[in-house]
Amino acid sequence: MKTQRHLVALGGSGGLGRDLTARAAYEGWRVTVLDLPASLAAHPHTGDSRAIDLRDPASVTAAFDGIGAIDGFVNLSGFAGPRKPLSETPLDTFDEVMGANHRGGFLATTAALPGLRAGTNPAIVTIASGLAQAVAPGFGPYGAAKAALIHLTKTLALELAPAIRVNAVAPAAVDTAFLRGGTGRAAQDVLIDTAAYTATIPLKRMATPADITGPILFLLGPDAAFLTGQTIWINGGAYMP
Repeated sequence: MKTQRHLVALGGSGGLGRDLTARAAYEGWRVTVLDLPASLAAHPHTGDSRAIDLRDPASVTAAFDGIGAIDGFVNLSGFAGPRKPLSETPLDTFDEVMGANHRGGFLATTAALPGLRAGTNPAIVTIASGLAQAVAPGFGPYGAAKAALIHLTKTLALELAPAIRVNAVAPAAVDTAFLRGGTGRAAQDVLIDTAAYTATIPLKRMATPADITGPILFLLGPDAAFLTGQTIWINGGAYMP
C-alpha cells in the first residue's frame, strides 16, 4: 500500500495557505497546518493543526515536536507592515518585518529538517515575493526580508543536496486578505490600489491563490525532481528577471 505523503504548511490558515492545503488534501497529501492561534481559530483546519509564533524560538521548536516524517514543507508565512518610506520606518517596525519573515523562516525551516530527513523525496518551498527584486517604494523592509529568504533558499539548496530539494516561488500581489493586513495580526492599511496595480499587469488581472498553489505543488512533486535552488517568478508578465 502506498504511504500517504505528509505536507506541513507554515501559515496554512491564510488565503493562499487554505487554497494550497485544500488542493494538497484533494491530491492525497496528509496536511498539517502551523499558524498563529488567532489564525487557526478563524480558519480551522480539518486535519492536524499546531499553534506557532515565529517570534518565539521555543514555540517553533514545540510546533515541530513529534510531527513525524515530512515529505513537503511550505513556508507561506509573511508580514509586510505599514507601507512607508524607509526614512520614516521606525526601527521596531523594521525589526518586526525582518524578524517575522527572514528570522522566522530560518527558525521554522531548520526546525523542519529532522522531519524532512525522515521523509521520502523531501522538498521545501519558500514563498518569497516579486518585491525581492522588483523594488517598489514603501516596501523596503518586506522586500529586503524576502530577498534574504531567496538567499536562504539557495544556501539550503546547496547545503542539503542531494537529500532535500529547496526552491522558492516569488509571486506578485495575490488577491487575498494579506493585502488588507493579513489574517493573524491586527488590521493595517490596504497595501496597494488593486485597480491601478492590475492595469500594470500584461495579463490584466490580479493573481489568485490557485495561480500560486499549482507551481508550489509542482515544486514538491516528482516532475520537479531535478530542480533545486530556483525561484519561480509568478506575476502575469509584470516582471521578467
